[in-house]
Order: sequence, then C-alpha cells, then structure tokens
Amino acid sequence: MTEHTPMPVYTSAKPSLAPSSEELRARIPGWGVDLDPADRPSVPRERFDLEQTGAHWDFPETQPGGEARERSIEHGMLTPVFGTAQPLHGVSGTVRRLAYDRYSEGRLAHWMLLVLADRIEVAGAATRSLVSLRPDNPVTQTGVLAHLPPRGLPLGLEGSRADKSHRWMDPLIVAGPWLLVGWALARLLGRRS
Repeated sequence: MTEHTPMPVYTSAKPSLAPSSEELRARIPGWGVDLDPADRPSVPRERFDLEQTGAHWDFPETQPGGEARERSIEHGMLTPVFGTAQPLHGVSGTVRRLAYDRYSEGRLAHWMLLVLADRIEVAGAATRSLVSLRPDNPVTQTGVLAHLPPRGLPLGLEGSRADKSHRWMDPLIVAGPWLLVGWALARLLGRRS
C-alpha cells in the first residue's frame, strides 16, 4: 500500500471550509433562519454517530493497482477504491488516457476525446462482430422491434416524447452501417465473378 496524505474528502472529519455563520448572516439576507433545531423537521434524524454507521476507519485502505488507472488532473490522488472491470485497451484506451492525462474535466477537449474513444470502441466491436462466425443481429439486439405495431408505433407517437422529432433517423442509424457493409461486400463479390 502506498502512503498518501489523507485528503479531507476521504476522512471521517468534517472539514471547516465554509465561512462562519456571522459572515454569512451579514452577507446574505435571511441566512440561518433554519439554524434553530426547533424550526428544522429533520433534526431528530440528523446524527453524526460513527458507531451507528459502521465507519470504523479514518482513511480507507487504498486499493492496490491504481498506478495504471485513469485519474482526472484536478485530483491529487486516485480515490481509495476504484473500479477495475473495464481496463483501458487498444486505440480507444489510448485516446481515453490522452483525455485524462492532458485535459481538465472542465475542458471540452476532455469530453470530446472520451466520446471519440467510445465511437472507436463501438466501431471495433462492430468490426469484430462482422468478422466472427456469429455476427450481431441489429434487428433483435437494438430494440427496433419494440417500435413496431401493435403497440410500439402508436405508443411512440403519443404524448410529448423528446425523441419524437428525430425518431425517423433511428432505422438509418441502426441499419445504415449494415446496409453499407452489405452493399460493399456485394460490389466486391460482383467484381470477382
């Protein structure tokens, strides 16, 4: 386990980062009207009792293997516990690592690189599916059949659904790439004959 300086966020202590009550009352009209416990309906439930919550540590033990995990440049350290189910791999992993290593989460470039990495991953998965012996079935695995009658189409046209205006694009987005690949294969096989 590596030694880290505990950050206030990961400790059981509540850091005093806010201005004092007097400063806030002088600056904000009406601030502090709910400070009297008699005026607060949640007071009987509010407790800071570590024995009752089961929190028996001051700083959680750091999970091993965090050296290769992506971490936002705004944070001084990786959180003590993190997910390891989807390790970075391939071209999409390289793009994701660039997004985390170079750009702040407040920058558009960070998020656009993550979206690009997702699109690269989708293209790779579709390519792997096409060259496998059991390719994906876009009709049954995308939920397109749920939009067909007897109840799908009328349900989608009722009310004020947000996706109503661009619903016509769904078949093109789902079937378009498959149709293009099929057309390209037909042309390729036609030339060989």
